[in-house]
Amino acid sequence: MPYVAPAAPDSTSHPIDDGNKTYNRLLLTVAGLGGLLYGVDVGIIGGALPYLEATSHLNAGQLSIIVAAVLLGTVISTLFAGLLADWMGRKPLMALSGLTFVVSIPVIALSHGYGPLFFGRLLQGISGGLIGIVIPLYLAECLPASKRGKGTGTFQWLLTFGIFAAALIGMYFSYRLKAIPTTANAATLFTFKDHAWRQIFWVSLPPGVLFVIGSLFLGESPRWLFKRGEKDRALASLLRSRSPQQAATELQEMEQIALAVKVQPSTGKEIKDSLLRRKYVFPFLLTCVILFCNTATGINSIIGYNTTILMQSGLSDFLAHWGYVIFTMMNFLMTMIGVTLVDKKGRKFLFILGTSGITVSLICVGVLFLQTEKLNVDCRNSIQSKVSTDQTLTLPFNEGEAQKLLAASGYSGDQIQSNRASLTVIYSYGDFTAATDFVRSDDSGVAPIQITRESAVPTNKVESFFKNPFADLDAARTAPLKIDRAYIGYVPDARHGWLVALCLYGFVSFYALGPGVCVWIALSELMPTRIRSNGMSFALVINQTVATTLAGIFLPVVSKHGYSSMFFLFTGFTVIYLLTILFFLPETKGKTLEEIEAHFEAPRQA
Repeated sequence: MPYVAPAAPDSTSHPIDDGNKTYNRLLLTVAGLGGLLYGVDVGIIGGALPYLEATSHLNAGQLSIIVAAVLLGTVISTLFAGLLADWMGRKPLMALSGLTFVVSIPVIALSHGYGPLFFGRLLQGISGGLIGIVIPLYLAECLPASKRGKGTGTFQWLLTFGIFAAALIGMYFSYRLKAIPTTANAATLFTFKDHAWRQIFWVSLPPGVLFVIGSLFLGESPRWLFKRGEKDRALASLLRSRSPQQAATELQEMEQIALAVKVQPSTGKEIKDSLLRRKYVFPFLLTCVILFCNTATGINSIIGYNTTILMQSGLSDFLAHWGYVIFTMMNFLMTMIGVTLVDKKGRKFLFILGTSGITVSLICVGVLFLQTEKLNVDCRNSIQSKVSTDQTLTLPFNEGEAQKLLAASGYSGDQIQSNRASLTVIYSYGDFTAATDFVRSDDSGVAPIQITRESAVPTNKVESFFKNPFADLDAARTAPLKIDRAYIGYVPDARHGWLVALCLYGFVSFYALGPGVCVWIALSELMPTRIRSNGMSFALVINQTVATTLAGIFLPVVSKHGYSSMFFLFTGFTVIYLLTILFFLPETKGKTLEEIEAHFEAPRQA
């Protein structure tokens, strides 16, 4: 007979004393610092990359790997985070994740070469993967049911602040660079840029040190201690954040869950609890779908390519960078509102509100881009004629060149103006296809389009397999450069750009209010105790895999089919997200972890 949990303790009848409040504040502070580190992991490279690119002497492929090293480290550590959390405990793993971040900073900031940079960024990714698992896991197992949403939401809130702070730091150095006199020599500019990217990383060191110190003052997770048979220590850990009545009730629930094991009558031996039971399989699959769809809304790609999107929508380079700062600020502020509502309105309500708003916002952005992209003109033949004999292409794109290309393509319309046009080139060497970024004719500081074999053809067979498993690498190394498509597009005015920006602000506001806050809570609450750590690891690996895949296909798809295609794709996944929440997600507000587990065992009694 399935276990039926007792009613959740009434926090009003069992008030938390001042000692409990102090400890809970410490929990929230340390969790917030963990979120801050995660946000810095995501956002810090954006401000540092332009200066790193200008001074490191790394080629485009090496720079791409430096950027992606964090994702690689995150995937690696996420795979093993659950096992480590079960083996060494939640508290030691928190300290280890913070220490890994602290070590990564001097490795990066003092580096003079590709190897140390890659290793430091890999360490940052490993730290982020561990933090992304252990902090929500620890908070879910330590905080009372009435505070669990706020606690896990605080992690997300400070995560968004980390991204916002990284954007502000990038703008600060941008202003400092702008203040350097135009008469300054190349050596002065080089020295400034070299110091700039190193200082950007050094600024992120203090939160890491504070997180390590703070984690040492926390107690171990009561659920982890109970799982290891240390009931007295589990009760002591519960008492640090709950009233005695609450602690006793939750310990009793843990014992009842543990005793809900069938015993074979003939031998009296316990029958091992099957992982195929509904209370394990259904929440595990539900969490995986939620994590998949959460990233498939396009949040990581829209954050990573925000400035590029805004520039293509009509804003200037300067306004696009400010638009990105506003975007990250909206993310931060709306997350703060979501944190205050999650334990009042509930997870399901915020999920539905958020995914509904995201769907509308994405449709609006897609329609706005579609209106301009249908005016594109393909000038592939003219571009193909400019390919040099060594099968490379260097093409400055300015007003004069845009006018020549439009005339050569037979364009007779008046929507695309040569003094305000964009160009992207899709090209291939054999079986390997690549695309350039969008460049604009009204950007006097833009570098010429550079197409080389190295920008498309992998350097080895392993990289070749992941890029195109059916490609002939040897043939591509000698194949001629083929221009598949070359689109000259209409760049709308700043009004259109701000309309796109407003829709993106709507997107990030609804994301932050709903999925942004609730997804970490869902990740930690839905998984039953027996599979929580490893189940969270597997689900987050799916999340990171989707993020990596979307980051890899974003620019090629946009170059071939336009921004509207990607935004409509994101819309489709968000609709699936909304339907999943509507029909399958239970409300977990105010319920203990044991009550949530009992719900999935016998949903008819919920």
